[in-house]
Amino acid sequence: MKKNIYILASLLLVSGIALAQKGNTKRANKLFEMRAYNEAAELYETKDRNQEVLQNLADSYYYNTSLQKAIKTYRELFVEYGDSIDIEYHFRYAQALKGVKNYKEADKHLSRYYNKPVNTNAFIESLEKTTPHVFNLEQIVNEGSTSDFGLTFYGDNKIAFASARNTENPSYSWNELPYLDLYSATLKDDNTLEDVQPFSDAINTDSHESNAVFTNDGKTMYFNRTNTTRKKTDEERIAHIKIYKAELVDGVWTNVTALPFTSNSYSTEHPALSKDGKTLYFASDMPGTLGSFDIYKVAINDDGTYGEPENLGPTINTKHREQFPFISEFNVLYFSSIGHQGYGGLDVFRSNLVNDTFDKPVNLGSSINSNLDDFAYVVREKNNKGYVSSNRTGYDRLFGFAREENPLTKYQVEGIVQDLNSKELLTGALVTLFDESDTVIQDTLVGDDAYYIFKIEPNKKYKVRGTRKAYIPQDVEFSTDSKGKVQHDIYLSLESFADAEARVKKDEEGESKVELDEIYFDFDKSNIREDAAVTLQVLVDLMKKYPSMEVEVSAHTDARGPDQYNLDLSKRRAASTLEYLVSQGIDRSRLKSIGYGEMQPLNECVKEGICDDDEYDVNRRCEFTILN
Repeated sequence: MKKNIYILASLLLVSGIALAQKGNTKRANKLFEMRAYNEAAELYETKDRNQEVLQNLADSYYYNTSLQKAIKTYRELFVEYGDSIDIEYHFRYAQALKGVKNYKEADKHLSRYYNKPVNTNAFIESLEKTTPHVFNLEQIVNEGSTSDFGLTFYGDNKIAFASARNTENPSYSWNELPYLDLYSATLKDDNTLEDVQPFSDAINTDSHESNAVFTNDGKTMYFNRTNTTRKKTDEERIAHIKIYKAELVDGVWTNVTALPFTSNSYSTEHPALSKDGKTLYFASDMPGTLGSFDIYKVAINDDGTYGEPENLGPTINTKHREQFPFISEFNVLYFSSIGHQGYGGLDVFRSNLVNDTFDKPVNLGSSINSNLDDFAYVVREKNNKGYVSSNRTGYDRLFGFAREENPLTKYQVEGIVQDLNSKELLTGALVTLFDESDTVIQDTLVGDDAYYIFKIEPNKKYKVRGTRKAYIPQDVEFSTDSKGKVQHDIYLSLESFADAEARVKKDEEGESKVELDEIYFDFDKSNIREDAAVTLQVLVDLMKKYPSMEVEVSAHTDARGPDQYNLDLSKRRAASTLEYLVSQGIDRSRLKSIGYGEMQPLNECVKEGICDDDEYDVNRRCEFTILN
């Protein structure tokens, strides 16, 4: 009996421990709050899979780039709890899906998140034709390290970067890698680093240091350093990041101080200097952001003080992360964002400074951006070479690049539209670009200079058509070679109908009209007589010859008879003429009818009893004005 009681007690004890382990998530939540995502995920996997556990478990996998596990857990979360899930989980789930290039499924969640259609594949296809450059990336060989990022220019022939290579440093709970330190090195032509040296202990501490940037004279450095203590926020306990300044005095880095606008309550990070050294750009989640991290700038005054940080606003910043700014010598802002449309994770964008305002950011495209995080982009615009960091291989790695102009933005067809005979520039002409299947790609109305330009692609056949009122449309066909080259300056010379056809004349107002023999109607009738049909056949033939020609049929009476009667009669006769032309195969959309009654006489016979019959007859007529 005692034996049975002992066994039962043991079973109850084991069961109680198991239930406690299964049910209590306090330790896991604490690890999650501290961003120790690997450890948190291991604990959450042992718990009952309620909504909180699934949300935190999926996020733990997502933040540590275990995307397949994140997708599986997010999917379970949405199946189990559906509409009760906060909308932000749709965004993170979509990013995880984009991380494995499942764009179709990701777009469903992004469309719900943004409450508008999202088509990532269409965006990517369009972007390939518009992004300014294509990049040739080559990974930098950095022996002795598994994680490096944030490479920057340091003097004439050196670079600086952050690395987790110091195994004596404590491990970071987020990714279980050693804390980051800053290093200098020389980059050889074969993209290997040599003479790798840590910065002094004044710079590198027991915390994280990263993202150094230097003034032109090399005597001042700005860099990140993570606080050694964590600050409790509304949701979690975070070790915030500050930007520090250091000065090089007699070859020694000293006077290391945090910038005055940094804080223990929020992060400031990723410093970048303008060419003149008077403006510092950085990322921060300080109060006033649009959400998460935004890009800011702050003035560096001549006396060494600083102005008030200024948010770059909603053109640059979104409710999600914008980080790692870099401002080039041409005042082009480069930064990484997960909030602007991209391939997945952080993508690198560029924005031009125009009239002291940054314009709409442009994604740099698939030759540099991947489905994972791409960040810390720096470039020397004049020689088109630079560096970028990426975790596309599973760890943060450094890449060097050379860039060249995107051929899909380089190749174009251009020209002017002018009259064939007079060489007059034809302002307002419509120019349309067709592909080889006669599908309209683009069109434009030319301005005062009659100039048009279209971007085109390599290895394709195109057609350009010029159209203008009262002119015969003209087509020019051309094709591009394998390198995208094309016959430039295609001049569309449009010949007017008046030049091409003897029956088309221009009146004093410049209107082109088809001159036909007189069309007669029976008294008080509007039906087309046989002799009128013969006359109208000339117009039918002309409109069939020129399928784009559009014509207004107008009917006029003389001044004899009541005004309203004459107006109604002219309307019926114009409409009858239009219907006859339609019956002969002319598309109705190419025709317009109008009756003017006695309102547009060609002479002074404006009332009854003042002219003879022949003079009145001049005003009884049908006219055919070419509209297009």
